[in-house]
Amino acid sequence: MKHTIIAFAAAATLAAALPSSAQANCRGCGVAAGVVGGLAAGAIIGSAIANSGPTYYVEPAPVYAPPPPGYIGPSEVFEGGVCHVERRRFWVEGYGWRSRRIEVCD
Repeated sequence: MKHTIIAFAAAATLAAALPSSAQANCRGCGVAAGVVGGLAAGAIIGSAIANSGPTYYVEPAPVYAPPPPGYIGPSEVFEGGVCHVERRRFWVEGYGWRSRRIEVCD
């Protein structure tokens, strides 16, 4: 609806700025009509922008829940041993040495 009103106001401003045959003897009336039309269009467009409120996104609060029953975390006991994370280097052909983290269970 706003776009229709703005388009109608812009068309009316343009029509008002064009000189008519009755104003053929008036010098500078077209310039004055253009200035007035420009001010009217600026007021209409400015008020449309000013009245459009900002949109806010409210992020939902984080939810903390206990792990499901039977969950084995990365550092918990696994088959009689303790698991931990190590950094291991490996060779990538054409790129050189890279490292990655690997979970190791003792």
